[in-house]
Amino acid sequence: MADATRKPGQSEPDEATEAPKPKSRRGVILAVIAVLVIAGVGFWWHSTYSEDTDDAQINGHLIQISSRIAGQISKVYVQENQMVKAGDPIADIDSRDLQVAVENAQAALASAEANAVAAKVNVPITSVNTGSTLSSAGADLSAAHASVAQAEKQLDAAKARVEQAKANNTKAQSDLERYKPLVAKDVISKQQYDAAVAAAASAQAAVVDAEASQQAASDAVHVAHERTAQAEAQLKSAKTGPQQVAAQSARARQALAQVQQAQAQLDQAKLNLSYAHIVAPVNGIITRKSVEINQNVSVGQNLLTLVSLDDLWVTANFKETQLRHMAAGQPVEVHVDATGKDYHAKVTQIGGATGSVLSLFPPENATGNYVKVVQRVPVRVDFSDLKDEDSKHLLRPGLSVEATVRIK
Repeated sequence: MADATRKPGQSEPDEATEAPKPKSRRGVILAVIAVLVIAGVGFWWHSTYSEDTDDAQINGHLIQISSRIAGQISKVYVQENQMVKAGDPIADIDSRDLQVAVENAQAALASAEANAVAAKVNVPITSVNTGSTLSSAGADLSAAHASVAQAEKQLDAAKARVEQAKANNTKAQSDLERYKPLVAKDVISKQQYDAAVAAAASAQAAVVDAEASQQAASDAVHVAHERTAQAEAQLKSAKTGPQQVAAQSARARQALAQVQQAQAQLDQAKLNLSYAHIVAPVNGIITRKSVEINQNVSVGQNLLTLVSLDDLWVTANFKETQLRHMAAGQPVEVHVDATGKDYHAKVTQIGGATGSVLSLFPPENATGNYVKVVQRVPVRVDFSDLKDEDSKHLLRPGLSVEATVRIK
């Protein structure tokens, strides 16, 4: 039976082409369901096996380049925002005064070394001299004692000769007294009397001579005693030889210490001279440059800031509810907005306190108006292979990133 709504000349619909319409709608529905299931599974997988945050940024070292000596800037090699490598020159300080200081220190070191050599040579010389002096003083003292004994014996002999001379003189004088009356009576000849007079005079002169010899012998004994005292004093002085050697050794050590002091001053002068050439300690970018030619700088004065690009890391502030299964060593995927790239990293450290506690004004919850707020804890994330993934040094400290930690 023909369809009453069909227009004249319109062909009858093909049943084979009309049948698939319900199937097409079912396919769409199934596709939507599949997408929802996949999205649900993905969300469950992501929420179960990873934690992420967009409250993260790249951090790095901001190195303050300062002067280690005072002086005048003679040359500047860098400009603002210039990239430098480790060892590249940054600025020079006028080094003429420093060179003079090095030369003075070298001269002082040479003088100290010469004094040290002389003092060291004098140690064995002093040792030998004091030993010889001690031996000589001992021998002189022995000789002095022998001289005293000899002089005393000579004194005894002189005293004996005096006694003998006095005895002879007494006999001669007695003979002369006996001859006087005899010659007056012509009992004896005049010649015999004259001989007696001469013998008496000779005996008296012999007494005087013997007494003089005795006095000389006594003086010799006194001189011998003085020589003995002098020899004893010299021996005492010679016995101080070890102390003299020790004193000379101390002077030698002092001279050596002065050499070391002069060497240290020379090393310091050379260091100061090397500080006149300021170089970049690491690879980085020059920022906050304030140094100019002919500028006078003081010790510790900041010249510029060097942003290191080799040692970068990420500080990701995770919620405290995200830290339950987080631990050091877990892999991290870091997405950087500035480059649009993903970087491989890992968790290195979990902060020791929340950001609010470390703020300038930490919250005070003892007022009674407490509202529980989810806190965030800084987590350090280190890049795994920054040299290859950022070979062009596109990353900068302060860039915002998204960090996703694989916790299971």
